[in-house]
Amino acid sequence: MKHIYYAFLFSVLFFCTITAFANPGDTTIVLTSPVLNADGSASYDTTLVLPTKSYRKIFLVYTLNSHPCAPGSTYCHQWDYIGNVTLKSPSGDTVELDRIITPFATSGWSRFPAPPNWSEDYVFDVTDFAPLLQGSITINSALGVGSPGYGIYTKFIFIEGTPDRNTIAITPLYAHGGTYGSATNPIDNNFPALSETAPAGTVSAAFRFIVTGHGSDANQCCEFAEHYYKLYLNATSILQQYIWRDCGLGELYPQGGTWLYNRSNWCPGASVVPYYDPLPGVSAGANYSINVSFEPYTVASPSGNYDASASVVYYGNINKALDASIEDIIAPSSSPQHFRENPSNNVPIVHIHNSGSTTINNVAFQYGVADSTMQSYVWNGSLAALADTVISLPASASLAYMSSTSQSGTFPFIVAITGVNGATDADQTNDTMRSQFIVAPNWPDTIVIKMLTSNLAADGTNLNANPADANWYITNINGDTISSRANTIDSTLYMDTVVLPARGYYKFTVSSPGFCAGLHWWAFDYSLTGYSPGYLLIKKLTGANLPMHGYTYTTNTSASGLKNEGEHDDFGCGYSQYFYVYNADATAVKNVQNTSSTVAIYPNPANQAINIAFDNVDTRGASISVINVLGQTVYTTPINAENMKINSSLFPPGVYVILCNETNRSTNIGKVVIAH
Repeated sequence: MKHIYYAFLFSVLFFCTITAFANPGDTTIVLTSPVLNADGSASYDTTLVLPTKSYRKIFLVYTLNSHPCAPGSTYCHQWDYIGNVTLKSPSGDTVELDRIITPFATSGWSRFPAPPNWSEDYVFDVTDFAPLLQGSITINSALGVGSPGYGIYTKFIFIEGTPDRNTIAITPLYAHGGTYGSATNPIDNNFPALSETAPAGTVSAAFRFIVTGHGSDANQCCEFAEHYYKLYLNATSILQQYIWRDCGLGELYPQGGTWLYNRSNWCPGASVVPYYDPLPGVSAGANYSINVSFEPYTVASPSGNYDASASVVYYGNINKALDASIEDIIAPSSSPQHFRENPSNNVPIVHIHNSGSTTINNVAFQYGVADSTMQSYVWNGSLAALADTVISLPASASLAYMSSTSQSGTFPFIVAITGVNGATDADQTNDTMRSQFIVAPNWPDTIVIKMLTSNLAADGTNLNANPADANWYITNINGDTISSRANTIDSTLYMDTVVLPARGYYKFTVSSPGFCAGLHWWAFDYSLTGYSPGYLLIKKLTGANLPMHGYTYTTNTSASGLKNEGEHDDFGCGYSQYFYVYNADATAVKNVQNTSSTVAIYPNPANQAINIAFDNVDTRGASISVINVLGQTVYTTPINAENMKINSSLFPPGVYVILCNETNRSTNIGKVVIAH
């Protein structure tokens, strides 16, 4: 049964995921704000009267979308501001339930079509707040003052059942931040030591801290400066936590702004992950003091700040002895939260959780594409109580079949837990999950990779220094490197023809780890004097670009070569593309006689000469032919040595096939690009 308070249209994708948790427990959906167009800011209070029930999971969904801005608006949905949901209890306390940061949602970029066609769901597990989410409460849904053009709406999803453990109480501590760097009014004044007592029934406790840095002083603090906080329990420091987050591999990319800069515990377009710091020794009846102290720091004109909120969560005993749950399907999936990992190969990846008190040593799974034959697998390991792990399941035959037959469209994938530690799982309502996915694209066995490196060096700071900040490699299903282009030189055009040795899945990866600026980051066009961008093209031999998910082909063809508005080769720290080879019948390193013999053709591309090396190959009476793209034989010579050299300057630029001709057959031993 589904109860809906304040009717609304539910996201189909999210519904498909969440209903896996709801069977057989009832699901209650509560809308906490209508669709709000935030032209500058939005704040909406909703008073709710919620039933008192036991919920296995409570999710809060914060949906951000775009809408057309008023004529004359500037920076329409193109700035990074805080959005959050706070709870106001009858006692007057305020508790921040979640926090997100808006993206640079520049219209026209691949992830941000023109309004009103873009939206993003940010899903938060707020089960810990169960004691506060009952009776009469007021929820505030907000988006901070800043850029126009955003819309928000929020909702709760309550799934009835038994939680991992009961929250005995949750006590707000701090609901503010402060300017950082003042010598006369340090930020620690806003986080004084507080005396608390753990309520009856408390078995363990944790300090829940949401903190992000904003603003900029002479040292770019607090947004772009890394500092730490210390947590004190009974006047003793129990941990030190750096307030920092790497953004260059964010799932929501590319964006029109400075999304790839690392920041003070937040990234544009991402949710803010709370810190959960255990409080050792805090149990029922314990009296203790607690406070936060930030890293000592002063600056002449402080203008940066930390925005923070904190609570203590008190937990009871773990409710179930033996229980595993599927928390997520990472691959295959069409979820925007797993954009970089998909479309994937035929190896499903799942996130599971030990919801019980017993260490899990093995989990039995069944999985496969819906309506196909399910595969079985038993994972063996050691998963402690309340711990999580990510598991790569054995290759799925149904996924491989779909890729090999070039299936198009969106399909459902199912993963189910069928046993834990050789026994029946205690709670089967969290054992099954579905995802929606598309298959990896089909590519031919021979591809041309054209990469122009930028003049940014691998150290991420210098220009016109080497090696350059770009490389690529192709791996097979086992992770073995098949081909690569590493230690590149800046501002250099590389054209590589790669012949893949067999049918099956491969993974292409291009990496720019130095500054994480991809091959062409638009901001450097304006801010980095002398910057010369690069690009990447992957093509068939016919010259057609091959499809890549989340990558936009560009070559910076503006007249000036700079300030080319629009999307660039902007993938941050790296980009990966899974693909399936469907017609592998040739190889650049080909076995023509037995398992220990090889033929190597190099360099590729070739300029003045093609070298062909035979290793343990019986070439008696054989010859070599060079065939152009029209199928014409342009050169033939007997094989009279283990290492042969062909004068390639005789041939026009293009792609050629090399044949080894024997008495009764000709064998394709590779392709070579000739580029003068």
